[in-house]
Amino acid sequence: MERVKPMKVTVVGCWGGFPKVKEATSGYLIQEEGFNLLVDCGSGVLSQLQSYIGIDSIDAVLLSHYHHDHIADIGPLQFARLVKSQTGEEQLPELPVYGHRFNETEFQRLTYKTYTKGEEYNPALSIMVGPFKVSFLQTKHPVPCYAMLIEGKESKVVYTADSAYQDSFVSFCHGSDLLLCECNLYKGMDGTSIGHMTSEDAGRLASEANVGKLILTHLPHFGEVEQLVVQAKEHYNGDVELASSGLVWEKE
Repeated sequence: MERVKPMKVTVVGCWGGFPKVKEATSGYLIQEEGFNLLVDCGSGVLSQLQSYIGIDSIDAVLLSHYHHDHIADIGPLQFARLVKSQTGEEQLPELPVYGHRFNETEFQRLTYKTYTKGEEYNPALSIMVGPFKVSFLQTKHPVPCYAMLIEGKESKVVYTADSAYQDSFVSFCHGSDLLLCECNLYKGMDGTSIGHMTSEDAGRLASEANVGKLILTHLPHFGEVEQLVVQAKEHYNGDVELASSGLVWEKE
């Protein structure tokens, strides 16, 4: 009997604010059972994504919040679906783009003709997106933003999205196989007012939540980012890695 392929997570983009040269801001491709889920769709993501799958192979998009570095490529994605439908042999199906409705203007923009359809998620409830069960936790950020617990058949992945540290993360992340944790600040800094975590916050969270692996993402454009790993390891004895374009994680 053929073993079911495990969940696969590919980092499409990992920079905070704006993309580095030839790279992208937040975007993560999560795959299982042939289903392709794109989590966040920031600046440069659509270009990078085509290194891994075709634009017409995306099955759903899931958005944490509406800051530009998480949604900037939704517009290009919509145009891409239009062009592919008009020039291809068949009409592409309407692509569901999941978002919250706490910014109605931004939510309405998720629907574009017959090419993409905005689908509301209620963060108080879990939803099914293809084979994935997705649960939400509101984060500490200047706009409504939601962390996500994404569960497949054998794997659990938490994506913190953008947030300052909060105690509720510990139970939300507990026992997850992978923690994709935002890490926009270095040891000794305070991200409370801007809604971002430090390397120390990420390391402590990974340790207290007993996660299998920590990947630091939403990286800063200043300092030596390799130091984020060193600083996180002061608090977490498990596997820590810096996010990078094309980095792949699969449960062993």
